[in-house]
Amino acid sequence: MHFLVITRFISILIIFLGISMAIPLGVSLVYMDGSSLAMLYSMLVTSLTGLAVFLLVKKHDKISLSHRDAVSIVSLGWVTASLLGTLPYLFSGSIPDFTNACFESVSGFTTTGASVITDLERLPRGILLWRSLTQWLGGMGIIVLSIAILPYLGVGGMQLYKAEIPSPVVDKLKPRISETAKTLWKVYVLLTFMEIILLYSGGMTFFDSVCHSFCTMPTGGFSTKNASIAHFNSQYFDFVIIIFVLLAGINFSLHYRLIKGNLSVFRKDPECRVFLIITGIFILITAFNIFGSVYTSLAASFRYAAFQVSSIITTTGFVTADYDKWPALSQLILLICMFIGAMAGSTGGGIKTMRIMLLVKHTYNEILRIIYPHAVTSVKLGGKPVPENVLSSIWGFFMLYIGLFITAALIMAGTGLDTVSAIASVAASIGNIGPGLGSVGPVKNYLAIPVPGKWTLMLCMLIGRLEIYTLIVFFVPEYWRK
Repeated sequence: MHFLVITRFISILIIFLGISMAIPLGVSLVYMDGSSLAMLYSMLVTSLTGLAVFLLVKKHDKISLSHRDAVSIVSLGWVTASLLGTLPYLFSGSIPDFTNACFESVSGFTTTGASVITDLERLPRGILLWRSLTQWLGGMGIIVLSIAILPYLGVGGMQLYKAEIPSPVVDKLKPRISETAKTLWKVYVLLTFMEIILLYSGGMTFFDSVCHSFCTMPTGGFSTKNASIAHFNSQYFDFVIIIFVLLAGINFSLHYRLIKGNLSVFRKDPECRVFLIITGIFILITAFNIFGSVYTSLAASFRYAAFQVSSIITTTGFVTADYDKWPALSQLILLICMFIGAMAGSTGGGIKTMRIMLLVKHTYNEILRIIYPHAVTSVKLGGKPVPENVLSSIWGFFMLYIGLFITAALIMAGTGLDTVSAIASVAASIGNIGPGLGSVGPVKNYLAIPVPGKWTLMLCMLIGRLEIYTLIVFFVPEYWRK
């Protein structure tokens, strides 16, 4: 591995993170909310640390990054950003405890949306914006942003892109990987800007519009209100957010092709069709399940079912209802949504619809082989055969995902959580959703989780955000051998 290159790249990430703190600092100064010094100190410590490391590391020749280098940069970059992201919480006193501050920071950058803050509305606006900004930066990926704006680094971008983009099949939109990263970020910014306008036009304050849009497009779910989106009690806001969480849960390369004039791209893409069909079916089942038992109006049942299913399956985590009080069938559907997740190439988490599709197709092919032993079959996606190495990688991912889920759930149960809370907290963390069921349900938070449990869930968040393989290889001895 090229340790100097890895260190140099991470130092630039740190500098960029420090500069980004100027945005909440400016907001703090405008509103005079008392967090200005905390944000200023955080910005100075972060930026100067990054600059010092950058200057200490010797210059390097132009090289191509190996896969090991890329894995190290992405994993260490995310951990470093999460640790430095605690500074505004600690310096402002918003979260004085390091473990809790780290939990909030990791949850932000991984776009999980799990929180330990009991009263959001008392926080300074600068801190609230910082929470939202961590999710917005983490959504499309700090690494991808660096590839887009720092091509002068002279390191190979494709390996970083492959290690960062959560997709079993990397979709390269442009010949140069830096151009692909820029394209994705342009689409991301455009959709964020559109949502801000729509929310603000509907009567939400500009500050709340920005914060909620910053947490919708990365499918993050942090809110400025204790009751999340339920605080506004607005059908218009619910509808706008449903549309944008679904857009965020769709492969961003499809948005780019739609903008370029391919109006049928959503309909023709097999993964997109399955994702929207699954979402629609779950909404219908949930709506009829809560009709009569929770809501007396069919329209209200569809409204809340559509919001919660869309929010959970895209791993956003916004809430408009206490679904912990819904019937068991609806709760089970939401739990299944936590595992399925959004589309590959989106900002969502979970196993991903594409992987589920290919696992089902491969299983069906194995059944056919039993019936027709001499038949030659292959798994196809969109009419094209899927390579065996991709299928093997997906099966490996699936087994690791389930194995890590079971292990973490046992650990959480060992900390004293009840069965439902232990299962839901891990599913919501490794899937980057946020609110779960039981003691971590939609109207509660993670503050009461014991310290060992919080660190376990933080690791789950990072593993889920980095698609398991990227982080788990650090624990494999062969990774460190030459």
